Amino acid sequence: MDVFAHISSGEYSLDGTTVIKTVEMHTGGEPTRIITGGYPQLEGRTLLEKRAHARNKIDEIRQRLMREPRGHREMYGAIIVPETEHTPSGEADVGVLFCHNEGYSTMCGHATIALGRFLVDTEDEGIFPRRKQVRFDEVKGECYLRLHAPCGVVDVTVPSVRKGNRVISDPERTVRFISVRSFAAATNLRIAVPEELRWPELRQAGKESVLVDVAYGGAFYVIVDEEELGFERIKEGVDLRRLDAATAIIKELVGARKEVFRGHGLDSDLEYLYGVIVVDEGEGWVGLGGLDDGRVGVCFFADQQIDRSPTGSGVSARVALARAKGLLGEGERVRFDSLLSAAAGGAAGAFVGSPSGADRVVVEGRAFYTGACAFVVEDAFSRGGLLV
Repeated sequence: MDVFAHISSGEYSLDGTTVIKTVEMHTGGEPTRIITGGYPQLEGRTLLEKRAHARNKIDEIRQRLMREPRGHREMYGAIIVPETEHTPSGEADVGVLFCHNEGYSTMCGHATIALGRFLVDTEDEGIFPRRKQVRFDEVKGECYLRLHAPCGVVDVTVPSVRKGNRVISDPERTVRFISVRSFAAATNLRIAVPEELRWPELRQAGKESVLVDVAYGGAFYVIVDEEELGFERIKEGVDLRRLDAATAIIKELVGARKEVFRGHGLDSDLEYLYGVIVVDEGEGWVGLGGLDDGRVGVCFFADQQIDRSPTGSGVSARVALARAKGLLGEGERVRFDSLLSAAAGGAAGAFVGSPSGADRVVVEGRAFYTGACAFVVEDAFSRGGLLV
């Protein structure tokens, strides 16, 4: 037995703690730490009740895995929930809770793309009891999953191949999912910025207010043009610390407008501002540049966590907003870039979004494995914290 095996067995764990096993993936550079073992059973009938139990009773585990020294303030995680209120009827195959540096989100596109591959690849029915029920289309080479996220059930299509007696995911093709109902919640919302909160770039531009949009793609986002904040050409590089400061103020000011997030037929647990996405001027073009001229966005979410990917649920929100403004038609496809994928010329890091039906969005992207881990607590000091 080597050291890794001893650690995995729990030999180095403090009494009262368990070994947490994970599979590590990334989508466009954004990590997804998928918990595969050691997480306690969640209490509650509905997924939102289970989310509340995770947040209120066992949040130490999220902190341990997301924060230093096992994680960092940009870490992201997925907790697989085998049973939800929608799994017995077959409306969903499996549930998931998403977690980050601040708590638990309602939807995550990049993690959905990663989970799509993992759930096809796993053979462990303790993790995914309904794995054998997943439909595989031999002709198209696709598996079809129904993932129950806190915002609702998301349909996921995973490119797959048969390998011997197994069906596994195909990393060379894009996973795609169909969003929950996505919509523009508020357009051309003028936000006054108090004098004492104005950041240097806003002062230099001589501005006292900022014009923003708010849209929903499983979570609520402010979508704001770079120039409204006093920045320009973010695609060519930007001081992220200064953009961080500006978006934090916008998030505070817009988040306080509770009426913006209510009245949309959502559960009250979903009625809050999750993130701010700063976009370039092309977001206002008819067609948004299509597949050739990708739209760049920088997303700050949760406690000002910076998304390395183009933000899947943010893409749903941005497509829904563009459609509401008459900029996109049914089936028109747009490439969305993060700063990382834009610098790399798109490649595997970009997402593609397109309207689907009256209020859904198709999001496409690729995810890749980066490792597998067994996390323990050998000392009380390392239970989990953030330096900044």
